[in-house]
Amino acid sequence: MSREDYEIVIGLEVHAELSTKTKIFCSCSTEFGGEPNKHTCPVCMAMPGTLPVLNEKVVEYAVKAGLATNCTISKDSKNDRKNYFYPDLPKAYQISQYDKPLCENGYVEIETENGEKKEIRIERIHIEEDAGKLNHDDFGGGSLVDLNRAGVPLIETVSKPDMRSAEEAEQYLRKLKSIFEYIEVSDCKMQEGSLRADVNVSVRKKGETEFGTRTEMKNMNSFRSIVRAINYEADRQIDLIEDGGTVTQETLRWDDVSGKTFSMRDKEDAQDYRYFPDPDLVAIKLTDEYIDNIRKELPELPEIRKQRYLEKYKLAEKDAKLITSSKYLSDLFEKAIEVCNNPKAVNNWIISDISRILNETEMEPIEIPFDANQLGKLVILIDKGTISSSIGKKVLTELFENPRDPEEIIKEKGWIQISDEGAIKEVVMKILEANQKSVEDYKAGKDKALGFLVGQAMKETKGKANPQMLNKMFKEELNK
Repeated sequence: MSREDYEIVIGLEVHAELSTKTKIFCSCSTEFGGEPNKHTCPVCMAMPGTLPVLNEKVVEYAVKAGLATNCTISKDSKNDRKNYFYPDLPKAYQISQYDKPLCENGYVEIETENGEKKEIRIERIHIEEDAGKLNHDDFGGGSLVDLNRAGVPLIETVSKPDMRSAEEAEQYLRKLKSIFEYIEVSDCKMQEGSLRADVNVSVRKKGETEFGTRTEMKNMNSFRSIVRAINYEADRQIDLIEDGGTVTQETLRWDDVSGKTFSMRDKEDAQDYRYFPDPDLVAIKLTDEYIDNIRKELPELPEIRKQRYLEKYKLAEKDAKLITSSKYLSDLFEKAIEVCNNPKAVNNWIISDISRILNETEMEPIEIPFDANQLGKLVILIDKGTISSSIGKKVLTELFENPRDPEEIIKEKGWIQISDEGAIKEVVMKILEANQKSVEDYKAGKDKALGFLVGQAMKETKGKANPQMLNKMFKEELNK
């Protein structure tokens, strides 16, 4: 049998670090980075005699996330102790939620590879604390513990096993990331670990209703790696079954260099964690009024914003989808329009050159180093004829490498467009004289020859000549 005879079943457990200023059970800063163990106190270091106090903002953000993903919000919730032993978990248990999560039974809608809409069900969203971080010293042969991240608040979004391909899993994760960005509960910086996923994969023969044995790949924070890991793990399980073996339920580590998964340990089940209600924390009781107030404060979500762009700015469906997929791109788009009042031009820059550079450099939109004011000014300079579109591309590259005022860039680089008729006429005559064959081709009805001549003139002027004036003057001379 081949892979086509099997169905992949995927579920994701997505951890998002919340954008609160302080940790979940103490007043230590959640700021990323800093010297090891700088953002710590007796509470998040689990010193004897300390007591946790729940950060109310964490509950608010979790409820907001639940409402934005169509969940039912529990008015009676609690915190539990999840017992497991790792060097970076100072208490030897994690405060999480077990049987009474804050949010349950939600869904998000994705678009499948064939363009159809599909709902991916969300089983639950619960709050919990993050663990610390181990810094491994390959030379010293040991590991050091940094507890800056211990106690940073997380929401864990657990999906149902509704995804049937790596592409669907990527779409779901991108949609979740986009929603969390829009409601501003997390910055979702995957490169900093603010958004990461545990990926559960199993396979079964098509037509079967029973799920196969699943494996779990922990703490993945790259879309590309997640897609590669799912496809590899599905193939591995299929090959194992075809060879007469059985899949073992276990936790795996994905190695991005070799493109393979490696076994870490047997997969734990809920009973292995020995959950019980945390005796130091009171129950979480929410009123209808509290939930409704948060619902009223929900901002415009991606789908609604996309529809507005289609109607207000007449964007193509594909363009509107790309721009609104990220709050940071969408905000850049709207604020740049306020500066230059040219939605079409801003749209074109974002979907073409800006997206291309983001893909080539594997940058996230939040990492774009220039602001909307600078992008808007770039559009104005082109609209006024101060620079050409080709020079505009060079300015954009400069904005990515060393962001500053676009006018300052073009003056510094000597990129101001040549719009002087005399200077352009001189270039036109020089190009015509040097390219007699193209002149003859044009007069013989080959219109492409004009594009070649204009290109030669742009090359001669290093892209600084006004292309509209060049076209006009070449036509005048050629049609004499």
